[in-house]
Amino acid sequence: MAESDEETLDDLPPSAKLVFKVLEYNGSLTQKGIVEESMLSARTVRYALERLENIGVVDEDVYFADARQNLYQLTDDGVDSVPGDSHPHGKESEQEA
Repeated sequence: MAESDEETLDDLPPSAKLVFKVLEYNGSLTQKGIVEESMLSARTVRYALERLENIGVVDEDVYFADARQNLYQLTDDGVDSVPGDSHPHGKESEQEA
């Protein structure tokens, strides 16, 4: 599908944006961790992660503590897409609030 090549974070559904924000705030998480933090269903998180991977803002890696799971994190492109925040995990903005 040609339109998915041009898709951006703004074009994604709210659930995918929430998963992005959870990863931005918490750093690397397993799918189970994302489900717990976002309170979305596992199926919704899987779909959101797939969409985020397709546009290149989330990367999947092996979770060495349990090889049955994957670890998800923002890519450099994902970190760069965060407007006005030089700290990808949002810890400084938490202190300012």
